[in-house]
Amino acid sequence: MSFAEMLARQLEIINSMRRENRNMTEDERTEFENLTRTIQVQSQSNDNQNGEGTPAPQDEGTPSDPATDDQRAEGATAERERITEIYGMCRDLGIDDSTMLRYINSGNSLDSVRSQIITMQRTNGAPLGQGNGAVEVTDSGEDKFRRAAVDGLLMRGGISLNKPADGASDFRGMSMKDLAVEILTRENEGKNLLRKSPDEIFTMLGRSFYNPSAAFPSIMDQVVNKAYVEGHKTANVTFDKFVKKGSLSDFKKHDNFYLSGPVGEFLEVPENGELKADKISDKKKPQRQLKTYGRQFTMTRQAFINDDIGLFTRVPAKYAQSARKTQNKQVYEILMNNPKIYDNKALFHADHGNLVTTGTGITAESLKKMILALSTQKDDFGEAIVIRPAKIVVPVGYAFDMYTLFFSPTINTSGNTQAVNPLYAYKESIEIIEDPTINALAGGSGNVMPWWLLADSNDTDFIEIDYLNGQEIPTIRRSEVPGTLGFIWDVYLDWGISVMDYRGAIKNPGIQVTTDL
Repeated sequence: MSFAEMLARQLEIINSMRRENRNMTEDERTEFENLTRTIQVQSQSNDNQNGEGTPAPQDEGTPSDPATDDQRAEGATAERERITEIYGMCRDLGIDDSTMLRYINSGNSLDSVRSQIITMQRTNGAPLGQGNGAVEVTDSGEDKFRRAAVDGLLMRGGISLNKPADGASDFRGMSMKDLAVEILTRENEGKNLLRKSPDEIFTMLGRSFYNPSAAFPSIMDQVVNKAYVEGHKTANVTFDKFVKKGSLSDFKKHDNFYLSGPVGEFLEVPENGELKADKISDKKKPQRQLKTYGRQFTMTRQAFINDDIGLFTRVPAKYAQSARKTQNKQVYEILMNNPKIYDNKALFHADHGNLVTTGTGITAESLKKMILALSTQKDDFGEAIVIRPAKIVVPVGYAFDMYTLFFSPTINTSGNTQAVNPLYAYKESIEIIEDPTINALAGGSGNVMPWWLLADSNDTDFIEIDYLNGQEIPTIRRSEVPGTLGFIWDVYLDWGISVMDYRGAIKNPGIQVTTDL
């Protein structure tokens, strides 16, 4: 989903509540928060690529006014942040959804909404910061406290933040017990809890687990989400450099019937002659289907007593990386295992014209043959298609020879003279992708390791990964499990990987590769 689509979906959820005069359902609440997290990931990614505050580039060929685009992006970001902040304040304070909708629909600024909430709290006789989970919402109040606590825990866990919240350094040295004591003291009208044991404090936190305005579970949720986003950004994978992304709306099997062409050639029409009808055919392509993948992790009673901050920082980040690495491994298993595809033949097969008969190392001769084989593929109707080589996927150990082939302007001939290197012309147009997953799947050093030449994704399909409604960021949901000694989080994501066309790659079975010292 694009930034605009995600923002539109959030507004759709809010408008649906308004029309039906009801509260937000649990599924809607989870979706709203997941969309917020996904927007944050995309916004950070765009900032890294284009400079802070710069919107993501438009699709090529789309006319646009840069000034208008900047204003539109800034306006959308500001509105999304306003809605998210109001939603967070109302959730933390236990304010009902209908009141939250009124604040959102008013169009008032955050400062104005804060002022209205303060007035409401005073009118209702609930002192700010006291009783019923009520908390101060001014710039120096509970929202600022929670942001500082979240960033302080993240920094303590070793996660680097570009702009930590004000006061975050004050929490950097606090243990989880100390933080819990401060939070519970604030929520229990100043009651002194310093003499209570970590076990007693954990028991008190367990009771607050079900309180929607309780600070500790909310802070832990935010720490987990931020750590997860950081792990997602830093996952070292390569599959997304050559796999197309798609979107499916459900878990049913989806047949793909699409126009493969070609249309008929234009025929000469004699004087007073008739135009001849052309019959356009389509071809059945592979089915696509989503599956759900996930894990669960717990901050146990023992971890709290042991002050294991890594459960909130390193562990979520590792699960984010695990989700990406699982997808990466599944893609490379297709390349390595060569499964049967939609025509009941192996993906790389002599009949497909995409398999080198005898494996070789990285040589100019073998690469030339692979480029020719890729460029002379024909479509389903026997017509020639223009396919440009774009990427070479190799295991660790091959890349050195590959760089030598592409970046040397000249080569030695059989007569020991220098000649122009024809592959030098491809050094800018072909990307070299090296991934140790291939080495691991091949069995490690000393085994035969294949390599592949891949086509430009604009010319033909190859492998596609689909996500449920385009959501690439896994869902994190805190589970409420009575009787469990711990705080539990579910992490899950829906995706499916399909081979769409065998013409997108040529395989060289390779030779033995040794990477030992």
